[in-house]
Amino acid sequence: MGELRKDPITGRWVIIATERSARPDDFACEPQPIRARLCPFCEGSEGKTPPEITAYRTNGSAPNGPGWQVRVVPNKFPALGIEGELKSRGVGLYDAMTGIGAHEVIIETPRHEISLTALGTEHVAAVMRIYRERLVDLKRDPRFDHALLFKNVGQAAGASLEHTHSQLIATPIVPIRIKDEMRGGRTFFEYRGRCIWCDIIVQELTEGSRVIYENDAMVVIAPFASRFPYETWILPRNHESRFENTSDEGLWDLADALLVALRKLERGLGSPPYNYMIHSSPFREPDLPSFHWHLEITPRLVKVAGFEWGSGFYINPLSPEEAAKFLREVDLETKEAGT
Repeated sequence: MGELRKDPITGRWVIIATERSARPDDFACEPQPIRARLCPFCEGSEGKTPPEITAYRTNGSAPNGPGWQVRVVPNKFPALGIEGELKSRGVGLYDAMTGIGAHEVIIETPRHEISLTALGTEHVAAVMRIYRERLVDLKRDPRFDHALLFKNVGQAAGASLEHTHSQLIATPIVPIRIKDEMRGGRTFFEYRGRCIWCDIIVQELTEGSRVIYENDAMVVIAPFASRFPYETWILPRNHESRFENTSDEGLWDLADALLVALRKLERGLGSPPYNYMIHSSPFREPDLPSFHWHLEITPRLVKVAGFEWGSGFYINPLSPEEAAKFLREVDLETKEAGT
């Protein structure tokens, strides 16, 4: 029989319907072939993107040319525009606002790699550092209240280019999902006097059945009320509400944890499409004892259909305990034949 589970942070309910699947590896995907085409993100194609915002460069190489390690450019087709004055207006009972924001692309390597996992830990740590730099810079703009860092991998997850990259969108309002988490964290803190994410870390490490990996600074878990098969969270052990306050050492441990989680998903499930998102405190909030930044990975292995859209429930055909066990047992040391 299935089970209803409640997310202790947002109050959202999910249905763990294990009868709808057979084995954890039934979700394995067929690897997608690499399509040969001229890539605007490859080294040597810098003129095909808007002028860069920033980059990590070697040997004093000039902007907008070769010689970079990680590069940030404006999105060529932005969801929101950086130029202009922020104005809001009422339309009867409705509210509207000028479409002001920042939409940036973080190109993670000059090589044409389709997976972040092809990069080493030091390189991924550099990607995390440039994430931090962009948040620090954008929070100086008084028009912006929040910025979301995210990555789409595979067409089913919304990616339009293969070359490994991530994105950032800064908005003049705080997204509803962040507000829901803040509200849940605040309610728990007012009742218990503790951060709910800190309590989750303690409980998960004590119980162990949903822990996938841990290092000195990060814990990787399958959340108790997982919305999707193999949904994975990366939580910093030390309480911090802002991603941009993470130390260089913490970012290195984040890179390590992220690579382990993604490599296990790729090795165990055949490189599934996925999204990841970093949930960090809004820019204008003080440091919050009730909010804890974290990274969420959501593989796109099942369809969201009418019941989910209509009810707000998610139906997950795989228990997080089974998902965590499967991923823990994925061997990253043994190379597959031919690799």
